[in-house]
Amino acid sequence: MTPEQIFSVVNLVALAGWLLLAVLPGRAWVAGTVTAVVIPALLALVYATVVAVHWGSSDGGFGSLSQVARLFENPWMLLAGWTHYLAFDLWVGSWEVRDARAHRIPHWLVLPCLFLTFMFGPAGWLLYVIVRGARSNAVAVV
Repeated sequence: MTPEQIFSVVNLVALAGWLLLAVLPGRAWVAGTVTAVVIPALLALVYATVVAVHWGSSDGGFGSLSQVARLFENPWMLLAGWTHYLAFDLWVGSWEVRDARAHRIPHWLVLPCLFLTFMFGPAGWLLYVIVRGARSNAVAVV
C-alpha cells in the first residue's frame, strides 16, 4: 500500500471512533474499550510498523525544528506523525467522555470539546478542562 492509501484507511478508522464517541457516549464499551484501547492500538501498530520500516529513509530527526521539517518531507514519516496524532487525540477524547460521565457533565457540553480535540488536539482538551472546572470547581487531572 502507498502512504496515501494507508492515510485514507487510518483516517476512516479514527473517524469511526470519533463518531462512536459523539453518538454513543453512554456505552461503556465505546469510551472504555473501542476508542480508548482497540482503535488507538490499531493506529499504534500502523505507526510502529511505518517507523520501523521507514525510519532510516529520512535524514531528519528531532534535534531542531529544521530536522523535524526534513523528517516530515518523507511521506512515510509524515504518515507516521499523522497516525501518532490520530491515536493520541482519540485516546484523549475517550478520556474526556469517560471523565465527563464520571463527573456527570452533560454530553452536549462535551461535544464541542470532542470536536476541538479531533481537529486541534490540545485545544479541545483545554476546553474540556475548563468545562469540567466550571462544572465542578475542580481542575481535571488525567
